[in-house]
Amino acid sequence: MASQDWFDKDFYKILGVAKDVNDADLKKTYRKLARTYHPDSKPGDAAAEAKFKEISEAYSVLSDAEQRKEYDQIRAMGSGARFTAAGQGGNGGFEDVFSMFNQGRGGRGQAEDFDDIFAMFNQQQGGGFGSGRFGQSTGGYRGRGGPSRGADVTARTTIDFITAAKGETITLQGEDGKPFKVKIPAGVSDGQKIRLRGRGRPSPDGGEPGDVVVQVAVRPHPVFVRDGLNLRVTVPVTFTEAALGATIEVPTLGGDPVKLRVAPGTPSGRVLRVKGRGVQTQKGTGDLLAEVQVAVPSHLDDAAREALERYHDLEPKENPRADLMSKARG
Repeated sequence: MASQDWFDKDFYKILGVAKDVNDADLKKTYRKLARTYHPDSKPGDAAAEAKFKEISEAYSVLSDAEQRKEYDQIRAMGSGARFTAAGQGGNGGFEDVFSMFNQGRGGRGQAEDFDDIFAMFNQQQGGGFGSGRFGQSTGGYRGRGGPSRGADVTARTTIDFITAAKGETITLQGEDGKPFKVKIPAGVSDGQKIRLRGRGRPSPDGGEPGDVVVQVAVRPHPVFVRDGLNLRVTVPVTFTEAALGATIEVPTLGGDPVKLRVAPGTPSGRVLRVKGRGVQTQKGTGDLLAEVQVAVPSHLDDAAREALERYHDLEPKENPRADLMSKARG
C-alpha cells in the first residue's frame, strides 16, 4: 500500500464497522460484503470488482493486529494531513504532521522529524516504507497491499462410493474448456472440498493465481454406509441361524466376501466386527461392522408351520417384553 493510502482511506468506513469492532464481528461483516461483491457473484461488474478489492484491502489491514495498530497510529498522527506533490504548499503537505512532533521540542529541524516519523514504523520490523527509502515501492507499505491474489474457482463433481473410499485420479473440465486432473484421496467424504493451489483465476495485476476448490458429492452405496473410516453393512440371518449359531458370508467393499461366525442366541442388532476391512487411508484403516438382522419368513408351508407350532409349545414361557414393561412403569 502506498503511504498516502494510510492517510486517505478510512478502512472502518469502507467496511461499515466501528473503530472498536472486535475480530469476530469484523470477520462476519467482511464475509457478508465479500459474498455480495465477489466477482463470481457479479461477473462483468467492474464496480463490484473494485468494491471487492477495496473491502479486501481494508480487511487485510484491520484483521492483522499489528497492522491495525499501526494504521490507527498513522490515522491519528496524520489527521488532516496529506502527502501532496512537491510545490503544493511548500514542503509537500507534511507541515501538519511535523507540527505535532515539534510541539514542546524547541523547533527541531525537519530532518530529525523524518527520523521520528519513520522510527515509529521501524521498531522491531527492520524496515519502513518500500525498501528503506521513502517513495520506493516494494508492493506497498511493508510489502503489503501489493498485487492482489487471483480469484478462486469452485468446481463440483459426483463420484461413486467405492471411488471415494479407495481414491482415484479423475478428470474435470475447467472454465476455459480444458480438462484438468484431480486426485481424489482415499477416504474422501460427501461434501468435502479439495483445494488445488494456484489453479484458479490469474491475478489482474501480477500477483498469485487463485485456487480451484472442488466440492465432492458421493453417491450412496446400496449396501455399505460410511461411519468415519468404518464401513457398516446390515446382514440378514435366519431365525435358526441366529438361534442355533452359524457361519455366514459377509460382503466387503470391492473385494471377496469374508466368513463370520454367528454365535448361538445372537439377537437382531448385534454388531460383528471384521478388523481392517473398512476404508484404508494414510491416517489409518477402519473396520467392517456387520449388524445382524433376523429375517422373519413371510410364507410358511404346512410342514414348517407345524414344526413352529410344536416349537412354540416347547419354548421357554418367559415374556421377552417383561423387562421393557418394567422399565416403562419406572
